[in-house]
Amino acid sequence: MPTRSAPDRLLSVLAAFDHEHPALCLTDISRRAGLSLTTAHRLVGALTAWGALERDDAGLYHVGLRLWEVAALAPRGLALRQLALPYLEDLYEATHENVQLAVRDGGEVVYVEWLSGRSAVGVHIRVGARWPLHATGVGLALLAHGEPEFQEAYRAGPLASFTPHTITDSVRLRRVLAEVRRTGAAVSDRQVTDDALSVAAPVRGPDGTVTAAVSVVVPHADAAVPVLVPAVRLAARGISRALGWRPAAGSPSHR
Repeated sequence: MPTRSAPDRLLSVLAAFDHEHPALCLTDISRRAGLSLTTAHRLVGALTAWGALERDDAGLYHVGLRLWEVAALAPRGLALRQLALPYLEDLYEATHENVQLAVRDGGEVVYVEWLSGRSAVGVHIRVGARWPLHATGVGLALLAHGEPEFQEAYRAGPLASFTPHTITDSVRLRRVLAEVRRTGAAVSDRQVTDDALSVAAPVRGPDGTVTAAVSVVVPHADAAVPVLVPAVRLAARGISRALGWRPAAGSPSHR
């Protein structure tokens, strides 16, 4: 087995934490990071001293505020969220349903904001959550506007299934992505849960490249897709303009 570099070992300690494991003891960190207890103890000490980790009264370690401060500098994280929030709130007020903002990271979608009402349909989403691109509305919107080579490679890989409605066929996925590009909106029907439908639209950066996606998730039984599509596209266009995008005069997005 090749020797792991010091940065690899340090990052493995941070990677030991996730949404299912937000608090860990030193032994658990050692096991999940694949490090000896001695090495884990040394690295955890250094990270705690810097503020990347914090230790509570029970002796458990948590991700520290120093990491949040650094992460806030990410242009696709807090900065994007701050610009998008007024438009997300408008979309929420218009629907009173789950409203989401997400970006692509490799073959996954990462949620950077989520607004939900008490009566909104339940979703398996929280800020920081990841899902495969093909299984969500925001993911389909992002995948449809990805590089052609990336799309082909993604379609050739395994397509995880979560319900009987999840897209798992490469040919069908290609047709769906073409429809997303044609209409400017993605509809994901019961792909993650059997009771939810998502309508999403792409968000563009200053150069017109799709950098994020916004969606609204509603109960499948009550979904009025023709009504939701214009609302979601309007929110996406507002966020895009806030990011500095200006559509060419006469283009479909300009009207």
